[in-house]
Amino acid sequence: MSDLLHNPEFWILVAFVIFVAGTVKLAGGKVVSALDARAERIKAQLDEAQRLREEAQATLASYQRKQREAAKDAEEILTHAQEEAELFRKRAAEDLEAAVARRQKMALDRISQAEADAVQEVREAAVDVAIAATRRLVVEHLDKAKTQELVDQAIKELPKKLH
Repeated sequence: MSDLLHNPEFWILVAFVIFVAGTVKLAGGKVVSALDARAERIKAQLDEAQRLREEAQATLASYQRKQREAAKDAEEILTHAQEEAELFRKRAAEDLEAAVARRQKMALDRISQAEADAVQEVREAAVDVAIAATRRLVVEHLDKAKTQELVDQAIKELPKKLH
């Protein structure tokens, strides 16, 4: 052991142990309190991160719910628009059909009126031709006595035809 007391390495070791023990004694409380404070800060940061994560999840869930509702609303609007478009298409088809029927009836009425007018014109022309032909025949073939007799007979029949 005496060799040990004369050994410089031993004394360096003793000095080192004393230094470490003194440093631990003096700075140990500060280091421990610094480590405790750091641990508290880390724990607070972890708690804050957990709280923020939960808020983010709640916000995400809220936005997903709103997105589903918006998609549902959009689908309802699209369905309603398709129903209205179909209704408008049907109304337009009915209106077109009614307009075509009206125009067809008007055309048929015009044709019927034109036919009636043409028949009336033909009748009038036939009457005019018949009167002219009769006048010509009467003038050419009847003598004065026969003409007078026909006029007298027409005068006698006139009261019967007027009443």
